[in-house]
Amino acid sequence: MAKGRVAAGGATPPRGEASRAGKRRRVGAPAPRGRTWVALLILGFLLLSLGVIWRRAVGRAQAVELQALEARRSQLDAQRSQLESDIRDLSSRAKLAPVAESRLHMHVPNDTELVILRRTPRTP
Repeated sequence: MAKGRVAAGGATPPRGEASRAGKRRRVGAPAPRGRTWVALLILGFLLLSLGVIWRRAVGRAQAVELQALEARRSQLDAQRSQLESDIRDLSSRAKLAPVAESRLHMHVPNDTELVILRRTPRTP
């Protein structure tokens, strides 16, 4: 008898068949080895890193845009304050009286130029 073999009709299968008997694999699809797993992990890490870098770049661009918009808003607020101040100054009596006198030929009336009208009550 040969070493490692059982006599004819024995229960021990030939070498290598015993380990394959319990596992079923597709034909032609080899099981992933250690190098394959390492390569997949590296690829996953690379994709994750690229995603993080892309997100940071987008975030930085949005931060720059936000700062520009805030500066523009601050500038517009200052301009609005200046315009409101100009409107207040130009609508004061001290500024309007000379303009009304020169352009519209208006003046402050004397006592003799005043006419007081009495209001008559309405009858329903």
